[in-house]
Amino acid sequence: MFATRVTQKLGIEYPIVGGAMMWLSTPAFVAAISEAGCLGLLAGAMWKTKEEFRDAVQEVKSRTKKPFGCNLNLFPAMRVVDNNILLDVLLDEGVKIVETSGHKAPEDLAVRFKAAGVTWIHKCVGVRYARKAASIGADLITVVGFENGGATGVLDLGTFVLIPRTSEEVSVPVIGGGGVSNGRGLVAALALGAEGVIMGTRFLLSDECPIHPNLKQALAQAQETDTILVMRSIGNTHRLWKNERADLIADLESKKASLNELVKAAAGTLDKTMFDSGDVSKGTLSCGQGVGLCKEVKPVTAIVQDVMREAAETVGRLARFQG
Repeated sequence: MFATRVTQKLGIEYPIVGGAMMWLSTPAFVAAISEAGCLGLLAGAMWKTKEEFRDAVQEVKSRTKKPFGCNLNLFPAMRVVDNNILLDVLLDEGVKIVETSGHKAPEDLAVRFKAAGVTWIHKCVGVRYARKAASIGADLITVVGFENGGATGVLDLGTFVLIPRTSEEVSVPVIGGGGVSNGRGLVAALALGAEGVIMGTRFLLSDECPIHPNLKQALAQAQETDTILVMRSIGNTHRLWKNERADLIADLESKKASLNELVKAAAGTLDKTMFDSGDVSKGTLSCGQGVGLCKEVKPVTAIVQDVMREAAETVGRLARFQG
């Protein structure tokens, strides 16, 4: 019922991609998502050295024989990562699925992707970016609407408009996200023209996600209104779970704080401390509005089974509307 060009091109059972998340997309978590029949993605920017990254790739391979890939981050960062080195490792290890995300499509990397036979997914937040990526060889396009967690871009386009507009403009398969947290969201995305979805926030509330149980329980109690947009003033808008640290960043922005002050307040090392310690006020967490739909902590496999069961039920319910 849910076989699409996305499942065919990626070699996965279900049309679901697990969003790559900084500090969280560890080998064990990525492998769990792939083992559940979806596509797990490592976050390449997590590793400081080529050797550490190779170890991570090899660990995923030891945990699953199913397809997985890696995100190469193109956004500005405090620590510059050489994506060509990461790509060298991926190709050495036989990993042929790569996702890129950033302000523009990487024309230099695109040449290498094509030469190596890599299946390239480009993730963006606007139709013009999608057209550009498709024109230089992207095999799949992921678009995420304004509801999504993490980087939201500057266009402020909702998922209900962005998915159909993108699917009208590109011939390659579209993966849609932004607020997709359950089976109803999956079916809605397919109805809008996507052939798969990307989910991040829902997987935060999984047993395998490497964040402290305190944080998982706080997210399970969150409402759809419990996110906040920050760093718009510096052209790097992110949607975060609303906690003390996110409020501090927003307050600094309102007071026109310096770039250094904002960067210090949003330092990723604070996030890692929060994830490990369970002090839910310590750092920030990228989180979409779909958190209001996520109420239980479960194993990844159970989450995926719930999503697919609800999707099938939703299709059946819609069919009954035809009389």
